[in-house]
Amino acid sequence: MSKDATPHQIAHVQALLRQSGLDPVIGEFEGATLVITENEAPGAAGVLETATGVERVVDGQGAQQLTSRDFRSADSRVAVGGPDGAVLGGDGFVVIAGPCAVESQDQMTGVVDAVVAAGAAMLRGGAFKPRTSPYSFQGLGVAGLALLAEQRSRTGLPVVTEVVTPQDVERVAEESDMLQIGTRNMQNFALLREAGASGRPVLLKRGMAATIEEWLLAAEYLMHMGNGGVVLCERGIRSFDRSTRFTLDLSAVAEAKRRTHLPVVVDPSHSTGRPHLVGPMSLAAAACGADGLLIDVHTDARAALCDGAQALSGAQFADVMTRLRPVVEAVGRTLWQPRARSLTSV
Repeated sequence: MSKDATPHQIAHVQALLRQSGLDPVIGEFEGATLVITENEAPGAAGVLETATGVERVVDGQGAQQLTSRDFRSADSRVAVGGPDGAVLGGDGFVVIAGPCAVESQDQMTGVVDAVVAAGAAMLRGGAFKPRTSPYSFQGLGVAGLALLAEQRSRTGLPVVTEVVTPQDVERVAEESDMLQIGTRNMQNFALLREAGASGRPVLLKRGMAATIEEWLLAAEYLMHMGNGGVVLCERGIRSFDRSTRFTLDLSAVAEAKRRTHLPVVVDPSHSTGRPHLVGPMSLAAAACGADGLLIDVHTDARAALCDGAQALSGAQFADVMTRLRPVVEAVGRTLWQPRARSLTSV
């Protein structure tokens, strides 16, 4: 519907769809009301196109609607952190780096200093950590959010962090620039709805046993709530091979880019679980069309409270960034560079 469509005009379109045997659902996107149906009826499009208040009719295929190329043919660009932040999609290649889990002020300061010096465009760090074992470190929670916010203020770089329950969305959104939905919560539909309505961009990780279609339909939940700032993240899927932690499916990056207008980033840390594989897979991700990377960095991986076995040191991360640049440029893109700034002390 057009942005100035009246409630009466919207109701009229819904009635027309019901007369065609369809069950319309109302959504919002970028200030406009959407009237969406999962199925189609022959001849309905012609009737709708002449209805008052209708801006355009999109004939999408299957359940994938707002995320599809039918809805938006051009690549979406997702801005994170305001005008001085980063933009995922387009010509820039965004590297997001930091520890898997926020542990302490000293740990965060050391890691952040290292990744900023090497050219990271965004910071990552988990304050809430959903873990397979109930006895594993679950994160610092609200105290971790405060440490993340401190680093954001100190560096000026945008921060992405995971949210694990619908009840926490508002608080996490206040302290971060982007919400992350982790692999275990990709199909937590209540959480997707809350995150989609938060007003913050969302980084949606693929479930470890999810098909590409299921991944894209999870993104559909976010966009259905009016959130156009959705970024997909391929983080590896579970397979029979134990040589790596998961199997990094780079074909999914190319296929997602074909089927959707959303930016796609790759997590080479959680997918491989091996520091020596993070560099090669980072280069491969850039070569296959990814829009950025999400890399785990720690200043003392052996003492890390979460996923230390996969973390890069500051020096290793700097080496990856050096090797990454020519690959990014070879595919016609540039490494996203944050505006020059000096770090403040804490």
